[in-house]
Amino acid sequence: MASAMGQETTDGPAQNASDRTQTESRVHQRAAEREKLRTSRFDLVTSFLMALILFIGTLTLMVVIIFLTTRWAFPPRPIEPIIENPAGRGENPEGFERDFEPPGAEEVEELMEPTLQDTIEAVTDAVSSVAATLVTTDTTATATTAGTGAGDSRPPGPPGEGEDIIPRFERWQLNFTARDIGLYAKQLDFYKIELGAIGGSIQGVDVASNLSGSPKKYRVVKTEDEKRLYFMWNSPSPLMQFDRQLLGKAGIPLPNRQMLKFIPTQLENELAQIEKNYWESKGYNSVTQIAKTVFESKADGRGYKFEVISQRYRKPKK
Repeated sequence: MASAMGQETTDGPAQNASDRTQTESRVHQRAAEREKLRTSRFDLVTSFLMALILFIGTLTLMVVIIFLTTRWAFPPRPIEPIIENPAGRGENPEGFERDFEPPGAEEVEELMEPTLQDTIEAVTDAVSSVAATLVTTDTTATATTAGTGAGDSRPPGPPGEGEDIIPRFERWQLNFTARDIGLYAKQLDFYKIELGAIGGSIQGVDVASNLSGSPKKYRVVKTEDEKRLYFMWNSPSPLMQFDRQLLGKAGIPLPNRQMLKFIPTQLENELAQIEKNYWESKGYNSVTQIAKTVFESKADGRGYKFEVISQRYRKPKK
């Protein structure tokens, strides 16, 4: 009995020591594992540098995108032109019908074949002492020099049978607002509008472009080759002096000449579409109803745009 108790007492301390050893071993293993998972200074520096490189790369990419989008000029989307075919009377006299004006009395007499009686009277007058220049020949012609025709009801313009439309050069008015000549020239260049001068003793039309920088000039000798829409000043304006200065800067002589603004085809199409949208918003359905459209150039972000500020309409014909 004593021997068994002694054996049991001896095994207890040994078992406890073994347990402590295993526990310490596990503690050391866990500490070693935690040490492996702990972030080192090398890892911290590497992570910081990678984050810095990523930040700098993203910032550089954004700067490049901003630079390209501000430098690149994307061409405007082509606008389908609105074709107008206004009627014009050419050199026919203005009137309210559509017939030719007949010649006056004197013109008819020049075309008539004289009768025998007229011939005898003419010979008699030639030998008479009375001045023949004071005698009126008695013919069947109407004793008046005024024509009796009703004229041509078509508006001024190139001759043609078209719609009853007021042409754009009469119907449109373009207004610009600018504090100085520099801002005014920038607007003209933005729209690709060119200034010109015609008349005087100079053949053709002189045109100036690139007005906000170093103006360039060229001459169109055959004016019939110039097909662009153009406008002229019909009332004094401070901007009229700006036009004179810009044309003078381009070296274009102006004495006894008329100043012009040439409108590019793309801008003309844009203005026609803006006008159409405006009259449709007011309940009208045809350009034949429009008497006057006034556009004004206004700042729009990095550029400018035209807006309709007023529009007048024609009275319907009875």
